Amino acid sequence: MAVNLPPQYHDAEARYKKGKTPEEKLAALREMWVILPKHKASEKVQADLKTKISELTDEIEQAKLGPKKAAPGSHKVPKQGAGQVVFLGPPNAGKSRLLTRLTKATPAVAPYPFTTREPVPGMMDYEDVRVQLVDLPPVTPDHYEHFVTDITRGADAALLFLDLSDDDGPPATESVYERLKLARRRLVPPGAPASDDPGVYHLKTILVANKADDEAADVRLELARDLIAEQYPVRVVSAERGTGLEELRKAIYDLLGVMRVYTKQPGKPADMTSPFTCPIGGTVSDLAGRVHKDFEEGVKSARVWGTGVFDGQTVGRDHVLHDKDVVELHL
Repeated sequence: MAVNLPPQYHDAEARYKKGKTPEEKLAALREMWVILPKHKASEKVQADLKTKISELTDEIEQAKLGPKKAAPGSHKVPKQGAGQVVFLGPPNAGKSRLLTRLTKATPAVAPYPFTTREPVPGMMDYEDVRVQLVDLPPVTPDHYEHFVTDITRGADAALLFLDLSDDDGPPATESVYERLKLARRRLVPPGAPASDDPGVYHLKTILVANKADDEAADVRLELARDLIAEQYPVRVVSAERGTGLEELRKAIYDLLGVMRVYTKQPGKPADMTSPFTCPIGGTVSDLAGRVHKDFEEGVKSARVWGTGVFDGQTVGRDHVLHDKDVVELHL
């Protein structure tokens, strides 16, 4: 489907390209956002605009605060696997310990705050897919690493941590939520409506209530529900004892909102060991673009084995796929 951009959009785009300051470019981008028709055909343009607006807004605000503080190592975490999920929480909430239980990553784990100072990625296995988990430094009202803003922009979802072993756990988690709002990062429940402001990034989130073996855990969980503005799905776990971890793996995968699609070549069996992942509701052309960027426009039809079709049925490029479908692309 064509986006059919109006002339006013192209005029604003020209002003964006000619802009000499971040402020001029941001004004043009916001105008483009208002003019852009919002429908399925423009989803990629919408996503690109939101990213550019967010990046420029961050750049302008960071310039007002002064130069970024230098830090050792690289803070970029390229996406891998079916999606990227970040760990956000206050000090001593058990984020790093949980990362060691769900992945083979080896972050520093210690019983004192601020052990994690840089992003630590790890790959979590869930059935036949892998999900990238990224442990980020703790967040408090007085301590916030600005690279957290950059990394959360590219993340697909988040786990917000609550320490059930500490009376200060609920207000500490609430302060994480509030501090991220100041950075224009809204932690929202899955299914929450999209932000009308492209400069505010919504990150779908579940609440991980850790250290569930504490005798007052239930009381602190209820207090947290009252304090935190959003009503997140909750997963109660004990990273130390391993309680609730398998259920959490599934919840993390489900949070991504993706489906697994297997591919096959004509006359050959399907490769059932390494599925592609597409957003739920994705089409044959969406899958083709994940197989190879040049295939999305070139795919004409496909044969599909799976839900809603008879085995090997020929379908068009706009056919909606389902979880665990097997697809043979025809270019």
